[in-house]
Amino acid sequence: MNPIPIKICGLTRAEDALLAWELGASALGFIFHAKSPRNVSASAVAAIRRQLPKDAFCVGVFVDRTADEVNAIAQEAGLDAVQLHGRETPLQCAAMDRPVIKVIRAEDEDRLNDYQVSTFLLDAAHPTLAGGTGLQADWQLAARIAKRTRLILAGGLDATNLREAIEAVQPASVDLSSGVEASPGIKDPAKLRALFSERDFQGARPCLIPR
Repeated sequence: MNPIPIKICGLTRAEDALLAWELGASALGFIFHAKSPRNVSASAVAAIRRQLPKDAFCVGVFVDRTADEVNAIAQEAGLDAVQLHGRETPLQCAAMDRPVIKVIRAEDEDRLNDYQVSTFLLDAAHPTLAGGTGLQADWQLAARIAKRTRLILAGGLDATNLREAIEAVQPASVDLSSGVEASPGIKDPAKLRALFSERDFQGARPCLIPR
């Protein structure tokens, strides 16, 4: 198995972001959503960004924000890409200044071609929460989508099931948050090290999305 890009999301502290990047993460995710226990501000992420290596790839997660809001926060925080985790339209995605990761749901399966984005992401479905639930995504749905387009798999992933998920879905990359946490927004160094100690997740750092 070739090294697969791993995004560590829901970061709130510089020490966690630094460790994830040093261990081999391909991207670091920060959530700009007031309803999330992992919510951060643009100024806080900008401060974290200044402590990271210049090549650290930082992604901001947004839920149903206007393009102007997303673009302004991305500029202030120093983001490299944005992840749109709500029900943003293709037109809203096209209005972003940075590469877009678009979260999709089961009902979006037949209209993927409507979105001109860098990659898609499938997370676990939840009636009220946008993400970070620890629930497992629909791997059968994910596998069908991964055969058609670039897909990041999220939802309930950790060191114990990541290999199985990759083999079942064959995604372009994976996204972990709660599976490497001690508490919401606080990463567990032991869980991060256990994840990246797997031989198949070591080696050259692959890009999360095409540049």
